[in-house]
Amino acid sequence: MENRKHFFAVDLGATSGRTIIGILNNGKFELEEITRFDNSLIQTGGHFYWDIFALYDEILKGLKEVSRRGISLTSIGIDTWGVDFVCVGKDGAILRNPLSYRDPHTFGMMEKYFEEEMSKKDVYDITGIQFINFNSIFQLYTMRKNHNSALENAKRILFLPDALGYMLTGKEVCEYTIASTSEMLDPRTKKLDEKLLASVGLTRDHFGKMVFPATVIGSLTEEVQKITGLGSVPVVAVAGHDTGSAVAAVPAQDEKFAYLSSGTWSLMGIESQEAIINEKSYALNFTNEGGVEGKTRFLKNICGMWLYERCRKEWPDDVRAKTHLQLQEDSMKVEGFKSLINPDDPTFANPSSMIDAIQTYCRNTHQPVPQSVAEICRCIFDSLALRYRQVMGYLREFAPFDINVLHIVGGGSKNYFLDQFTANSCNVTVLAGPQEGTAIGNIMLQAKAAGLVKDIWEMRKIIANSIEPKRFEPQDPEIWDKAYQKYLTITK
Repeated sequence: MENRKHFFAVDLGATSGRTIIGILNNGKFELEEITRFDNSLIQTGGHFYWDIFALYDEILKGLKEVSRRGISLTSIGIDTWGVDFVCVGKDGAILRNPLSYRDPHTFGMMEKYFEEEMSKKDVYDITGIQFINFNSIFQLYTMRKNHNSALENAKRILFLPDALGYMLTGKEVCEYTIASTSEMLDPRTKKLDEKLLASVGLTRDHFGKMVFPATVIGSLTEEVQKITGLGSVPVVAVAGHDTGSAVAAVPAQDEKFAYLSSGTWSLMGIESQEAIINEKSYALNFTNEGGVEGKTRFLKNICGMWLYERCRKEWPDDVRAKTHLQLQEDSMKVEGFKSLINPDDPTFANPSSMIDAIQTYCRNTHQPVPQSVAEICRCIFDSLALRYRQVMGYLREFAPFDINVLHIVGGGSKNYFLDQFTANSCNVTVLAGPQEGTAIGNIMLQAKAAGLVKDIWEMRKIIANSIEPKRFEPQDPEIWDKAYQKYLTITK
């Protein structure tokens, strides 16, 4: 007998978003994309913003389509990228579109924070979070210094998935996994740290109640019910940070694995029962982010397919008309390891031209300058695989277990050439998939909130029964060893 439950997942990335229906039935799931839309930065007044109202409107469009089809929803869940937030006024209104982490206003401000407020080491000892200039604490510090009127008049600070959940339900919460990206949360206590909040002029009262993944936060407001034609559907705080949801969807058999959530960013790490905060993790700038069921995601951010995505926008129409697979296949026809970059060099954060940035980097490091589309793609894919090897080496030193397999989830897992390169470079078995890892994790956490699964391992068993990852075994070790030595020389 069928027992079909329908879950509505909102999955928002830094370049696009989509709404997806997940159907759970007799121990397996299936997905159906409802809507897909662009998520573009808005540049105005010298700053880059996200359009929170446009994103909200896209969620409503997806919900209206579900209503039109007569689908009965069990719940709704939202995940987004980390660190960015919305300021809410005393009257409950959103005060301004949120600044984007890509905005250059934080350049140089992290260092000023350490000079004026708290030392770098003290911040890391509390949070275990890697230092990136756009982490929430440095955005807030910069906004305070600049007398940002939205922040000065904010009664609440809501991270993006919590802000969108607030627009749907009227309930103000602070979901744990998304809050952990802020560099203001202590992973040991699982609370926002009062000293760090005070350093940017805030108190705990500026944030909603802390909730953990798979918590029902409220139901659709009467206004949203009227707009969409739906009833009082529950909204669940899933792992609001998209990487948290993606890692929850890793179809692992046991804990002895590493993961690579591959999208605009590449997030490479392990799951740990406790935060790993020591001199070595500090020196290597590793991060401890909130996971599901009390686990910590110990990982490193790597600039991922952002490099490729930005180049693709610059190429002429006839190149953009090609599929991703065609561009990948073309890149395999040119010489490998001819030109390499450090994907995490600051020059690639948000350049006016990514192509120029890559070419300039190669020129400045006395390498052949990639010219053709295929050469630029090959440079990106080779460099990412070698950067993954470097980070994997660090993970093997930190992990309290032997890493038997690397699970690649997310949209980048469909780049089978890069998957094979990663297996070769890291000398590890790679299992690629699911592609829709973030949405699947979002949906399975909604299922947990509904009492349909008991824990993350039951979730992973259902996922493993529903999809078959593509397997890649390492090849050509001598070639990749030589390439890695070249990479280390160029990027040192």
